[in-house]
Amino acid sequence: MTALLPHEREKARRVGAMFDGIAPRYDVMNRLMSAGQDQRWRRLAVAALSPLPPGPLLDIGAGTGDLALALRRRHPRRTVVGVDLSGGMLSVAHAKSAELRLARADTLRLPLADRVFAAAATAFTLRNVADLGAALHEIRRTLQPGAPFACLEITRPESGPLARLFALYFHGIVPRVGALVSGRAGAYRYLPESVDRFVTGRGLASAITAAGFREVQFRRFWPGPVTLHTARA
Repeated sequence: MTALLPHEREKARRVGAMFDGIAPRYDVMNRLMSAGQDQRWRRLAVAALSPLPPGPLLDIGAGTGDLALALRRRHPRRTVVGVDLSGGMLSVAHAKSAELRLARADTLRLPLADRVFAAAATAFTLRNVADLGAALHEIRRTLQPGAPFACLEITRPESGPLARLFALYFHGIVPRVGALVSGRAGAYRYLPESVDRFVTGRGLASAITAAGFREVQFRRFWPGPVTLHTARA
């Protein structure tokens, strides 16, 4: 496995440290920001992983473990592996369940063998990576041929009234609430900035296709910024 490039290593360090700082209040903020819908979105992402070949399941950017636990609940006889940059987030996940197999790792250099996993899912992770295309290639490398992939992400909505309302909410309200709840104002200024720098929903679909996935589709959840992309390796 090749080492991370200097700019990749620096971004991984910064992002990991930021999520370490907000890990204790991360779940609370997710519920507040999504009006309690984030768990439903995860369940829909897991339900989209069908049909499945035999084998273990992979959660990329597992964070506090909610998506991995949703995978485990739907497929209780399968091994669920979760990887994340943040040791603090993984500690929260481990406290929720000792049945998950968790490891600290960067999405750009996964310490996993080729063509092992029956499915992979990720939630609110890809906009944090230093190289989107490389991350998607790395995820595909770990999947069995034809295995499904599901990606929940916040992507910039198309222009229009909802886009303006989203910008007002995300840039004006979320940083203030995040600072109050977590005590980490910088992390919740980073959140809208990371979305601004990220691709649109159509752009993410194009990137997934360019990484070699097929049958790429996506849907938006109302009011528009959260998308669920699905594909097959």
